[in-house]
Amino acid sequence: MKTKHILIPTDFSENAWNAIVYAINLYGKEACNFFILHVSAENEYEVYNNVPLTQQSSATKVASKPSQLLLQNTIKRIQENFGKNLLHRFVTISDSDSLIKAIRQQVLLNKIDVIVMGTKGVSGCTERTVGTNAGNVITKVNCTTLVVPENAKFVTPKKIAFPTDFSIFYNVNTLQPLADIIKKNHAEIEFLHISKRDLVLNENQRINIEYLEDYFSENSHSFHFLTHTKIEHAIQDFVNDKGVTLITMLGKNLNYFQHILFHPLAKEISYYKDVPFLVLH
Repeated sequence: MKTKHILIPTDFSENAWNAIVYAINLYGKEACNFFILHVSAENEYEVYNNVPLTQQSSATKVASKPSQLLLQNTIKRIQENFGKNLLHRFVTISDSDSLIKAIRQQVLLNKIDVIVMGTKGVSGCTERTVGTNAGNVITKVNCTTLVVPENAKFVTPKKIAFPTDFSIFYNVNTLQPLADIIKKNHAEIEFLHISKRDLVLNENQRINIEYLEDYFSENSHSFHFLTHTKIEHAIQDFVNDKGVTLITMLGKNLNYFQHILFHPLAKEISYYKDVPFLVLH
């Protein structure tokens, strides 16, 4: 199997470190090149968290230090926590472009397979599931992205939920990162359709379901059709009932995508704080 190329943007916060820890654990037994990227664009105080300068903690305190030194310290911290893994190679990159431009450049230059990003989740007054910068990456960069919430601790993904309306064709290349995770971890994939009324499948949806049945025929999988007025509440119940440890979705599936990742959330919704999201492109 070919070496995976994983891009991990960092602002040197604990949220970013949590994403690094998750990525190293998730791909612990695979040959990987990890590209640790720091972007310090002009007038951008903090790359991910969208926190005003006066409220920043660790990232602010080190903002004046050379980013290369901080990147070296990150590599040292990785070595101290994980030891030496002959399958893993780490490359540090410092850029002064905008976050999106820098990430797009690295995706092309280093043939990135997956971007792994940390996020604080709810951002300021917008109360969205993911922070603005993580949201920009998964909507503006054409690369599969794993978003790791601040409270997410690595647990081998055995139960993976895939919310979808089955309206979009699932390209083999798009599904590959998910298929790799399922195979490596002997995980079960649970496809979840949520609608406000009883579902009547059209021909296109039936074809796409049959395709998924065939593609994942060698993996444990199931299909669930739920009726609920709010997608995010249905997902929360499903996560709780099934013990879901990873949520995946298609970036092009806008109906579900908007509700799950960018919809204002009620207090009882907490999956976005604890469960990583794998957004497929």
